[in-house]
Amino acid sequence: MNIPENLKYTKDHEWLRIEGEEAFVGITDYAQGELGDIVFIEIETEGEELAKEEVFGTIEAVKTVSDMFMPVSGEVVGVNDKFEESPEIVNKDPYGDGWLIKIKLTDVSELDELLDAAAYKNLLEA
Repeated sequence: MNIPENLKYTKDHEWLRIEGEEAFVGITDYAQGELGDIVFIEIETEGEELAKEEVFGTIEAVKTVSDMFMPVSGEVVGVNDKFEESPEIVNKDPYGDGWLIKIKLTDVSELDELLDAAAYKNLLEA
């Protein structure tokens, strides 16, 4: 299982890559594997400011539909347009081209509540 060291993680299987005052958000390799073949992603929160753990979109796989939750509070300033044509990109490259949203952080103190790679791995093994 791929768990990059440079990312932060949530108990709900989202990841966060911080770049200055902005961050990219996606779902983990574990999450995409559990979902199976992803067929549709809906994110209609661009331009909105959302609190930590609020739903920012839904992801639909062959067997289920799941909500996706904000790892930290922030404004959704971008949505990856690649998954509109090819939602399977999230299955193929969840930590790269398969990112979902870009956010502007509004409360950097919340970053301390996220899991590092070792803690996320422990969560999966529990």
